Amino acid sequence: MRIIGHVGTETNASTFSDFLLVKGINNSVEEEAGKWAIWIHSEDEIPKATDLLNAFNANPGDPRFRQSRVVAAEIKEKELEEAEKAGKRRFDRSKIFKSTTPYGIGALTLVLIMASVAVAALTGLGSNLEVVSVFRISNHYGRGFNLPEVFHGEVWRLLTPILLHGSFLHIFFNMMWMFDLGSMVEARETSWKLLALVLVIGVLSNLGQLYFVGPNFGGMSGVVYGLLGYIWMKGKFDPASGLYLHPQTVVMMLIWFFACLFNFIPAVANWAHGVGLAAGMAWGALSSLYQNRRRV
Repeated sequence: MRIIGHVGTETNASTFSDFLLVKGINNSVEEEAGKWAIWIHSEDEIPKATDLLNAFNANPGDPRFRQSRVVAAEIKEKELEEAEKAGKRRFDRSKIFKSTTPYGIGALTLVLIMASVAVAALTGLGSNLEVVSVFRISNHYGRGFNLPEVFHGEVWRLLTPILLHGSFLHIFFNMMWMFDLGSMVEARETSWKLLALVLVIGVLSNLGQLYFVGPNFGGMSGVVYGLLGYIWMKGKFDPASGLYLHPQTVVMMLIWFFACLFNFIPAVANWAHGVGLAAGMAWGALSSLYQNRRRV
């Protein structure tokens, strides 16, 4: 955001601000030493806005500037209505969940939870190594991208480690967060968006853990942290999306993240957590930037 110049009176500043708004240029005005500063929100709009300001200062009585006030009032009223709707979507969590399925959970979220529970039962929570070997990213130990099974066509291994869990608490907490975050994405966006997030973040987080540590890992937590990062950035930079995290949720999951990272909680796939969180945050931030540009 940058100042492009000043206008002599509050009335003229308000008129010019409305004119810019009608032109699709987001702006604000502030009083400074008896004059009114014009702030432009987007760097890309500065040259155009500067030319318009010069034209306005040369002839503030031009009818084209005055005629914009009615249209600007309509735009502001519409923006206020959209903000109120976004606020309701953001905080009325019971409606968010009820809008997905009668079970209060997104359809794909339910499938992912059921699949995780089924695999946990089949593997005896990781104790049946023969079954675990089918879902592991690779059965050849060592760091780096050593993936002979994948290169021979078993591409599902890039994703299936997210279904492996080694204890009751491990799967309980992952499924609790998956229920919450996955259902929110499905309700406010689509099941297809959640599927894309799970596929991309799941594969990236698995590859990150494999590269730095090796193939002996599993769990949905990389995806969960990816969804956390995605929703966190969408709520921060694109409030109209309706995606929102309570600050306490962010704090709790970040505390858990660093507790695992510094080995207060041992035997955790920390690289999967980190890569998943970074991928989700990047996706959420870039998606918000794209949506905001579309609305300008």
